Amino acid sequence: MKIKAGIVGATGYAGAELVRLLSNHPEAEVAAISSVSFEGQKLSDIYPSYTFLNDMICENSDAVVEKSDVIFAALPHGLSQELAEKCISNDKAFIDLGADFRLESEDEYTQWYGGTFLDKELHAQSVYGLPEFFRDKIKGKKLIANPGCYTTCSPLAIAPAIVNGLVSTKGIICDCKSGVTGAGRKPTQGSHFPELNEGFHAYKVASHRHTPEIEQTLSKLSGEDVTITFVPHLLPVNRGILATVYADLKEGVTYEEIRKAYEDYYKDEFFIRLLDDGKCADIHNVRYSNFCDISLHFDNRARKLVACAAIDNMVKGAAGQAIQNMNIIFGLDEKTGLVIVPPAF
Repeated sequence: MKIKAGIVGATGYAGAELVRLLSNHPEAEVAAISSVSFEGQKLSDIYPSYTFLNDMICENSDAVVEKSDVIFAALPHGLSQELAEKCISNDKAFIDLGADFRLESEDEYTQWYGGTFLDKELHAQSVYGLPEFFRDKIKGKKLIANPGCYTTCSPLAIAPAIVNGLVSTKGIICDCKSGVTGAGRKPTQGSHFPELNEGFHAYKVASHRHTPEIEQTLSKLSGEDVTITFVPHLLPVNRGILATVYADLKEGVTYEEIRKAYEDYYKDEFFIRLLDDGKCADIHNVRYSNFCDISLHFDNRARKLVACAAIDNMVKGAAGQAIQNMNIIFGLDEKTGLVIVPPAF
């Protein structure tokens, strides 16, 4: 019997991407979808590309919980906690694509998101769902905080160097570029075509909400407090995240040591593609896929490692990673339903 998956917030970009990916999953099926804005309407009326493929009616969230084994919440921050409590109390798996369970510190959540933990015990049950780092903790759990795009791409770029003590944990810079789908489906002036087209700019410089989340992951991996400088930029493209991470090399560290550390760390990770020397990670080559491409660049003159990572922000940075987590929870091969070849052009 197939896993019955429900999607709350199915008409946002991440929710619609979950529908697309789950439609080709051999062990799961979309059982119900919900949308506050489009309740009672067909998904295919909102996204015509789903015509005849998924004409499901958007219901309310209670119906989604009732009909599903696993519930994906693709909601803005602040809207997932009560829904998570309902799912867990009904013994349903809950995968939150929002930010409500990502930060372990309530003080940091309050500082960066303006909210509080409604149920501290529930938060204590949640697991941060970046499989390449925390796979063993995800297994057997019901409540997963699914990382977003920047918070997936940046740690994947630099983790092997940090874990092996090859770079300093001080002065790390995460210089990231995102496609406009990362801003969500609701239009804003900044995502309006005349404002975005033929432009390229930084935003929320050194003040973006993903900063403490990236620091939390890197601190766990390194065993010491990590403080980063994080600067996101908005690209005039639909999809993709490119993270360029700069770190100071420790005394005497060679490129060969760096390369071997990455090869060893990611040797069994299907979705991590460590590129050959001389190549550069490119968002073009990961579109619509769950892959993360990483390229390594050694600046011996300045004694810096420059690690570049590229993902599709809607897949490995959202819906694909959520399904990867679902696969782990239900004991499936992580790759199930996610082996998608990126288009060549």
